Amino acid sequence: MTDSPRFNLQSPRDHGGGLDGAIERFGGTRADWIDLSTGINPTPYRIGSFPAEDWTALPDKAAKQRLLDAARAHWSVPDGAAILPAPGASVLIAMVPSLRPAGRVQITRPTYNEHQAAFASHGWEVCDTAPAEARVLVHPNNPDGRLWGAEDTTAPLTVIDESFGDVTPDHSLIELTTQPGRIILKSFGKFWGLAGLRLGFAIATPDIIAQMEARLGPWAVSGPALRIGARALEDTDWTHATRTSLQHESDRLDDLLTRNGAKLAGGTTLFRLYQVDDAADWQDRLARHRIWSRIFPYSDTYLRLGLPPAHGWERLERALA
Repeated sequence: MTDSPRFNLQSPRDHGGGLDGAIERFGGTRADWIDLSTGINPTPYRIGSFPAEDWTALPDKAAKQRLLDAARAHWSVPDGAAILPAPGASVLIAMVPSLRPAGRVQITRPTYNEHQAAFASHGWEVCDTAPAEARVLVHPNNPDGRLWGAEDTTAPLTVIDESFGDVTPDHSLIELTTQPGRIILKSFGKFWGLAGLRLGFAIATPDIIAQMEARLGPWAVSGPALRIGARALEDTDWTHATRTSLQHESDRLDDLLTRNGAKLAGGTTLFRLYQVDDAADWQDRLARHRIWSRIFPYSDTYLRLGLPPAHGWERLERALA
């Protein structure tokens, strides 16, 4: 095994998921596979039942306000900050670069590459160092789990992507959202395990949120998403129990992988990053057992795994044996 990862940061746009491509290459059906290539909680929040009007009527103001109140309480959003719900954090990521004239944006890589793609598509020059008119901090970072601090918010427009922040609530930079040019993004799908619901949030000063809301338009979030989001954000017992469970499961995954030759390189309790001798070989070996993992075009030694569902541990152990 090498002592440090080998990087090529000039990499194409890529993501976890892509199970269809894995099936094409290795066979089987979706039901045969365990997808560990994403950082989505494998034990999702139970969505419960819905009134018929959640499906048949346009979302009403009361449902949206309940969601906003639940989000403010859950994330301890300061009184001077406003909140915008949207159909997924990715919509907000794509929108942010349009808030300011194009200039230089500082993005420390490796990190989640949609930010770079979004800024580049709006004519911004992506750079690694200051000075810059904008900066992106993925906090905790994907894929290595790096945490940032208030001292790192150095640009007039600073985007703090806390999509995985619900597993590290004590490190949230939410208090910065009353400052000009500070935007925090939140993803609902990862911690609550409901990525298909498509729900995300932007939190910033009221003027920034007004700009973003005007671009988003009315009825952006569906009635079912408003109801599920509010229920989940209000359910503090589930939140506390889930954080404890995720810590236990991620420790279990670390133990299993390190016993089989991998070296822990970082991550969060929703996904773990390992350094291995040949990431593509490890991915192929797991795929032959119908387990899909994440490797990266900029590193041939990084392997990222999400947490297996309860029924997946035994298969993962067999694949690594």
